[in-house]
Amino acid sequence: MASLRDLFVRTAGRAADYRHAAADGPVFPAGVDVDAVRAALGELADGPVPATVAVEELADALEPALVATTGPRYFGFVVGGALDAASAADILTTGWDQPAFNAVTSPAAAMVEDVAGTWLKELLGLPAQASFGFATGGQAANTVCLAAARHQVLAEAGWDVEHAGLVGAPPVRVVATSERHATIDRALRLLGLGAGVLEPVVTDSQGAIDVSELARVLAAGPAGPTIVCLQAGNVNSGAFDDLKTGTATAHEHGAWVHIDGAFGLWAAASPTTAGLIAGIETADSWATDGHKWLNVPYDSGYAFCAHPDAHAAAMSYTAAYLSGQGQGGLRAPADYVLESSRRARGVATWAALRQLGRSGIAELVERCCSLARRFAEQLATVDGVEVVNDVVLNQVLVSFSDDRRTERVVDQVQRSGECWMGATTWHGQRLMRISVSNWRTTPSDVDRSVAAILGAANDHQAR
Repeated sequence: MASLRDLFVRTAGRAADYRHAAADGPVFPAGVDVDAVRAALGELADGPVPATVAVEELADALEPALVATTGPRYFGFVVGGALDAASAADILTTGWDQPAFNAVTSPAAAMVEDVAGTWLKELLGLPAQASFGFATGGQAANTVCLAAARHQVLAEAGWDVEHAGLVGAPPVRVVATSERHATIDRALRLLGLGAGVLEPVVTDSQGAIDVSELARVLAAGPAGPTIVCLQAGNVNSGAFDDLKTGTATAHEHGAWVHIDGAFGLWAAASPTTAGLIAGIETADSWATDGHKWLNVPYDSGYAFCAHPDAHAAAMSYTAAYLSGQGQGGLRAPADYVLESSRRARGVATWAALRQLGRSGIAELVERCCSLARRFAEQLATVDGVEVVNDVVLNQVLVSFSDDRRTERVVDQVQRSGECWMGATTWHGQRLMRISVSNWRTTPSDVDRSVAAILGAANDHQAR
């Protein structure tokens, strides 16, 4: 029987081989036979098998259906490529298997989150006193932040929402850009406020909020508990709301300001893009992802709050069997997120930050933005191809004359295996959406991908 060390080494080696092959192999698996994969996974067995057998069967069954999201030519959904140090640290996280609830379940998990969270605030230009939580991603981080916002605005109106709930509570206004990310709507549903409470504000041609319209919408409604959601990095165009003016306007009306910056918040880490995010420090809460531009393995997100008491009041709880909340002066990680049973997410984040450092993260942001511009510059020179957004960050939106042709080009590129980028609908047009956020992507990967795109465009000429 293989030893635990042999099993771990063998498994890590297989994962490393896959990562290496992802650099040049097909990005999307061709002709996945769903029935064959299910059959390979088999039926629930009556008895046990050796661990090596279970792992080998699992890998053999699933590898034909894997998408090379860690490879350098995957440009879908703003997915990072998982840094080497962060990936290895995640192996440690699994091996250590620390429940990251508080300092009693794992002093190590509590301490590494404390340090990594402080580093993140420094990088992103957030207030030193802000609280933070390591969440599963942007959805959870937005939900945490909006829960803190709900607590604060209702508390200021004399209502204890954690005790009394929402029945009979003062109404809460939620004002947000009309091009907000859908996770904002979902968070409002989960928090009992409902997506229908949203008051949308129109945007400019690039998808940034019209701050004069924001002022008008706020003034037109009743005074009372109000939350304003701004955006750092439009999910399609990459455009930034005017955070400084928008936040000041919202605060004049007594509103809490939340900034959804799933990938755009990382613009603060580079001097070349920091201007896009001016005024970020004046908001009340912020959400971003680690598995996007920081290139931490899935799943990883961060919620930050300028009002730690509101943050903890919205999230924390206690029970007779629980002990050690904040023991030894350490913060309890679970007091700032939705989950009690949670892995030690701070481990991979610390490793990513340590591997790259300030200059490495700045260079990563700058390089991805440069590569996005490289995409745009090459594609824009071709007849029948139009880049429809201002490429201010790492997002490129491309039209191939008409919606039908665009759909066909995207489909052919995806099936080619050369690269993968998704499609979106923005301002009434069906578009190819290219997101550059992988640390492994090089100029040659962009050139190779452009060749595949133009080859598909040539196969589907405009009518």
